[in-house]
Amino acid sequence: MGYFPTIIERYYSNGIYQVISKVFRGIFGWIPFSIGDVYYFLIGIFIVISGYRFLKNKGKNRKQQLFKLGAFLSVFYFLFHLLWGMNYYRNSLFQTFNLSQQEYTLKELTNLTEQLLSELKHTQLQLVKNDTVKVTILYSKNKILANTQLGYIALAKKYPRYQYRSKSLKKSLFSTPLTYMGFSGYLNPFSGEAQVDYLVPKISLPMIGSHEVAHQLGIASESEANFIGFLAATNSDDLYFNYSGYLSALRYSLAAVRFKDSMASKAIVQKIPTGILKNIQETEDFWQSYQNKAAPFFKLFYDNYLKANQQKDGLQSYSKMVNLLVAYNQQIGIHKAPKTGPK
Repeated sequence: MGYFPTIIERYYSNGIYQVISKVFRGIFGWIPFSIGDVYYFLIGIFIVISGYRFLKNKGKNRKQQLFKLGAFLSVFYFLFHLLWGMNYYRNSLFQTFNLSQQEYTLKELTNLTEQLLSELKHTQLQLVKNDTVKVTILYSKNKILANTQLGYIALAKKYPRYQYRSKSLKKSLFSTPLTYMGFSGYLNPFSGEAQVDYLVPKISLPMIGSHEVAHQLGIASESEANFIGFLAATNSDDLYFNYSGYLSALRYSLAAVRFKDSMASKAIVQKIPTGILKNIQETEDFWQSYQNKAAPFFKLFYDNYLKANQQKDGLQSYSKMVNLLVAYNQQIGIHKAPKTGPK
């Protein structure tokens, strides 16, 4: 499948999958809780019961049991790819947006980072009027999830392919275990629901929700979902979404600068206002409080999962968002923060 990205892009990602996704969102989107999480819970119970019976029978009928397991995994694998997974093999966003894909220079990277910081500072002052004060989202997490659609409505005016109707973005019933595993959300390919970790700080949630909706629209790559999520968040009329999007992008670009030149990154960090640093620290403190010995295992598992699905750099593929940002900024320009207040 990986050899025919244009065919998959045209007939699956922009054809079959769009029908599947809209049907799923229409069926499950109105339900207030995650059907996909319930489905996974039932599968978990089934696996535990099957394992118990296997041990109780001391491995009797082993061939039959292994055959059933193989059949289940085959059906699971087939449905995963049919319902969503083939999006891993589509064209990259560099082709979709006609962006130049090349190694960026330190100057290009620092220019992007400085511009992101400028947008972030501008948005912060619109929200809190004082650069020493951190931004606090004043409405509920439920409203954050509801407002995620606004960014995609705005983005679709520029790029109609990202129209997002019949939303299905929900808090995960497994938010606590997700947090301990180090994940902030996921897409359930068997129900089409986008799930978010409901425990994360509010300031992170707009970008997380936007990222998961990008997956829901057929963007499989993590770096590309980050990029589309950034465009949606920063095109929104909601300043909180703008702030969350720019904050996330700044952290990625700063990390890339640090990798190339630590002194250059320190010079930029010194320009970051105290209030923004407080928001960054807030997020760091949250994830640090959930650090545990099992988290690296889950990260390793997901890293190998990504590598098995056309993302050769595994978890490092998240950082490739910066390549897209640099190219997009040079050829199109990142969105300027609107002057209206949050809605």
